[in-house]
Amino acid sequence: MACTHTLPLEDADGAPTLTGLVADGRSSALFAVLAGVGIALATGGPDRPRDGREHAAAGAGLLVRAVLVGLLGLALAELDPPVAVILAYYGLLFALAVPLLRLPAGALAAGAAVLVVAGPVLSHALRAGLPDGPGPQASLPDLADPGGLLTTLALTGYYPVLPWTAYLLAGLAVGRLDLRRPAVARALLIGGAALAAAALVVSGLLVRAAGPALPAAELAERQYGSTPTDTWWWLGVALPHSGTPLDLAHTTGTALAVLGAALLLARWAPAVTWLPAAVGAVPLTFYTAHVVALAVHPAEGDGRGSVLLGHLAVAAAAGAALRLAGLRGPLEAVTGAASRAARAGVRRLLARPG
Repeated sequence: MACTHTLPLEDADGAPTLTGLVADGRSSALFAVLAGVGIALATGGPDRPRDGREHAAAGAGLLVRAVLVGLLGLALAELDPPVAVILAYYGLLFALAVPLLRLPAGALAAGAAVLVVAGPVLSHALRAGLPDGPGPQASLPDLADPGGLLTTLALTGYYPVLPWTAYLLAGLAVGRLDLRRPAVARALLIGGAALAAAALVVSGLLVRAAGPALPAAELAERQYGSTPTDTWWWLGVALPHSGTPLDLAHTTGTALAVLGAALLLARWAPAVTWLPAAVGAVPLTFYTAHVVALAVHPAEGDGRGSVLLGHLAVAAAAGAALRLAGLRGPLEAVTGAASRAARAGVRRLLARPG
């Protein structure tokens, strides 16, 4: 994610750079899948909420987290950073996860598979009468127009929630598995890699079959959350951030493969994963600091590499220090405390007689 925000994705001739080839479109998808995994782990992992009282408490905590994260995302957009802020979309995804907390892994995985296809199809149909996205980033003043804000977050923005709910469901399904089992990690690695490869093969066949309906010049254009609606053939591409069925399938596959590889590495070489885990335990704080820093000092020209190294060095040093001290990041601590308070309040309310 930090690389895609700081390093060029294309060279002077328009060809993808190494960053573009490896991370473009895949890092944000991994971020979204991990959000689903995190929600599942925070609500019991394999031991999901099984009664209405516990579900209500867990849902209340998640809704509070959704509001706080969403408002933070809208506030960050006010800084006019040179990156598309994902947190407001996250807030809506968190809210959508509330009624799903009691579902088992199989149902969640089936829902993800359905939404990989149905989400983009519905988005394509609903966006046909709307202005082209993504438009300006959603920010705090947009709260005055809730309908317009919802349209941006769900359909026309950089990370449209309607198709992106597939990532959420995939992550929730993974988080409901026993991630301590090596067999689960191997299945994620192999199955995810196979899904990612198959999606690219199918997309290549469909793009060739589309012929002039998808001119090369249009295929070379940067996608910002969703494809044009002038022809249904667009749903056959797998371009980064295109939000098509095959893009979702490919990037879900790469996210699952990375998860599987990380789980195996953590089991067999825990020392290697200590620092990444320390940084990964403070995602909200580091993401916010990263966006603010880029708003103040964008990565431009020959200084891009230095900006990236500076951001990574600060994240590594701060993450290691927090882990050694046994502390949470400041934003994680605030949202966690608010979420726990909401859960406790609902439990107390439901425990009252009558």
